[in-house]
Amino acid sequence: MSYSIEWHPHALKFLEKLQTQIAERILKKLELIKEEPFRFLKHFEGKFYNLRIGDYRFLIDIDFENKILLIQVLDKRGKVYKR
Repeated sequence: MSYSIEWHPHALKFLEKLQTQIAERILKKLELIKEEPFRFLKHFEGKFYNLRIGDYRFLIDIDFENKILLIQVLDKRGKVYKR
């Protein structure tokens, strides 16, 4: 069974502001991650996992029981870690 993806409103808003080509690339990669998330995710701090797609970084919280990947933060590489 694959994982489902849920978005924090701020992360979704950031995605909507991106250029169409970049947003499509991100969404395509997220489809791969649904099937085998731990192939792409690295443990970050506390309960978060880090995902890198080009110049963009995601901080993702995982609900293992319900198999949900909750995208908490999406931002450029230099800004995401300052949060």
